[in-house]
Amino acid sequence: MPPLETAVIVLAGIALFASFINGALGYGFSSLTVPMALVFYTNRILNPAVVLVEVVINFYVLFMNLNGVAAVWRKVFPIVTGLLPGIGIGAWVLTSVEPGWIKFGTYTLILPLILVQAAGWRRPIRSTWLVGLPFGTALGILYSVTTISGPPLAILFNNQGLVKTEFRAGLALVRVAESSVTAIAYYQLGLFTAESENILWVFVPCVAVGVPLGAYVIRHLDAETFRRICMSFDAWVVGFGFSRVLIELNVMESPWAYVVLAVTILIDTYLLYIFFTRRAARRSQTSLLTLGARSGPDNRSASNMTEPPDDPLAALNTSLGYFVAILAISMLVFAALPPIHLQ
Repeated sequence: MPPLETAVIVLAGIALFASFINGALGYGFSSLTVPMALVFYTNRILNPAVVLVEVVINFYVLFMNLNGVAAVWRKVFPIVTGLLPGIGIGAWVLTSVEPGWIKFGTYTLILPLILVQAAGWRRPIRSTWLVGLPFGTALGILYSVTTISGPPLAILFNNQGLVKTEFRAGLALVRVAESSVTAIAYYQLGLFTAESENILWVFVPCVAVGVPLGAYVIRHLDAETFRRICMSFDAWVVGFGFSRVLIELNVMESPWAYVVLAVTILIDTYLLYIFFTRRAARRSQTSLLTLGARSGPDNRSASNMTEPPDDPLAALNTSLGYFVAILAISMLVFAALPPIHLQ
């Protein structure tokens, strides 16, 4: 593990950013924090701290979206029921399998899910017992081993036809259940150690600042573009972590192991191109429809005075995108550099 100073500084930066994303989107703390933090810590040390933070965050998100609970609780009940045996199995795996291979399994499972989510996969799925129960069990195993469940949950709920409040309420209900039960399982297995406590105290101030800040800022941003940029950051981080763990396990040697990161970046860049191309096409179509509606009876197009005004926050959206990209690259470079000892 690198010197404490380096690990703590990087971990605090990641946690603050992940808290901001969680406050903005309703999920994302663990899926952003864990892949990068695994470069410095093992799952057995990191997971207990992350779970305790997620219990608080998830209850906060649930409280903020109580209006949507009545519409979704029946849909998520099969998932919550399936969580219980899955969490037990996953907690046993966490204590039984060698930490390096748990890292490998974490990255192997998460990377495809993130890319599928980034591709905007849409298929109507009815959350019945036939789907929800096995999905919940698999989700429980995944969460208790990795503390990550955002990507598969987002894929499922994106295909349920839920409105924004119902989407967040459904996520929060499942995540409150999975984080609370996992915390109990970890306690019973004696996984809460002094090292985990030290990580927890790094997380607390970051969450206290990041979550409310993210909830405020997202009101003034293009939420869909912001969400897509966050997915790219997540994919790049997981790709980097995957490459590093391949080197640690002697599965591949450097620099060949970084082929995984390179392929991830190429795939994500292509998906980003498709995303922004489609958004540009939709905006163009919307503009034409707006112009047509505002044209006079003699088919003259509306004047410049009557066209929709430019988005005053467009520059902020662009700047935020560049900031996220620079932050992602900086963290990857910083993690790859030799340890830095602070005086």
